[in-house]
Amino acid sequence: MTSVTAPLDLTDPAVVVDPYPAFAAARAVAPVQWHEGLGLWLAFTHAESNAVLRDRRLGRIWRDREPAERFGSFNLIHRNAILEMEPPDHTRLRRLISAAFARGHVERLRPWVQDLAGELVDGLAERSGGREPVDVLSGMAEELPVAVIAELLGVPAADRPLLRPWSNAIVKMYEYGRATAIEDAAEQAAAEFVAYLRELAAQRRRAPGEDLLSHLVTVRDSEGDRLTEDELVTTCILLLNAGHEATVNVSGNGLLALLEHPGQLARLRADPGLLPTAIEELMRFDSPLQLFERTATADVDIGGATVREGQKVAALLGAANRDPAVFAAPDTLDVGRTDNPHISFGAGVHFCIGAPLARVELQASFGALLERTSRLELAHPARRRPEFVIRGLAELPVVLTR
Repeated sequence: MTSVTAPLDLTDPAVVVDPYPAFAAARAVAPVQWHEGLGLWLAFTHAESNAVLRDRRLGRIWRDREPAERFGSFNLIHRNAILEMEPPDHTRLRRLISAAFARGHVERLRPWVQDLAGELVDGLAERSGGREPVDVLSGMAEELPVAVIAELLGVPAADRPLLRPWSNAIVKMYEYGRATAIEDAAEQAAAEFVAYLRELAAQRRRAPGEDLLSHLVTVRDSEGDRLTEDELVTTCILLLNAGHEATVNVSGNGLLALLEHPGQLARLRADPGLLPTAIEELMRFDSPLQLFERTATADVDIGGATVREGQKVAALLGAANRDPAVFAAPDTLDVGRTDNPHISFGAGVHFCIGAPLARVELQASFGALLERTSRLELAHPARRRPEFVIRGLAELPVVLTR
């Protein structure tokens, strides 16, 4: 099949604000299309995006950013990351991380997460008083997941304000059309983050606790293998960056969707048992991560297109999650949707290792918002961040009534 070129401009402000009409138009042309500007293939359908994520001939092949001397720390935290590895290295690292996670960390934190979510919502409601708008993004959505990851890893409370600025700076490197200043800030943040975690890991070796970092320091597999220090540091950074960025953005995008669909918000209030189902629907409806790249290690036919060895292909997760071939009325928010095979957590060997923790956080935060308020109302239009790949809000002004 002759390749079709996608006319999609991922830097167009209108596409950043609402990419879904553009996805639908492109999907109607061909399931997989070449994007000349990005120099890669884009998969617009659920089936083809799923294939991109699962096909073992399509891998995460990390190549250091050049010049290497300029991006030393940024390259280090990706070269040793489970997300950028393929088997057998990926298998070994995931086995070790899973063994540390298996010590009950997620369930241990569930009551603590629920209490924190309740405190944050109470604080927002008190400041709002049913009259004044408060930013739910900075007041809860950003605070909760950072606090949870920090508690999980055992980061001291005094150091926790350092974490989100480092993460924010690093993840901006994943966008297209970056300015030099953005790249410099990402490298500096990576260097500071690495230095901080090396010192924290050294403390845990001297005096281990019951936190995940202590268990990552000491974990061994059946062959006696263990994480190297670079793998340990990189895993902690990945847990924070991937873990909290996704949760922050599902919280913001999801609450905005509910506020813009008051009938669905009222339905959820009337039946709190729908909460787990609703969380999955919010992840499908406005995906926090829109694009995930892979590289062909051999020629691969997908959706009528041939991805040549060495070429990149990206699953457009947001487009896949609105595919009418899989989801009935895909542009409709339905908090009771039960047939919902969304791929917001990925698929295949790279399925998100932190998915259970993310679900605990999201159920706690949305549950607290529903239980501890009688009214939620959008004060004025939300302000969206100007990035496409990691889709989220910069501000979400809401009036809350206890």
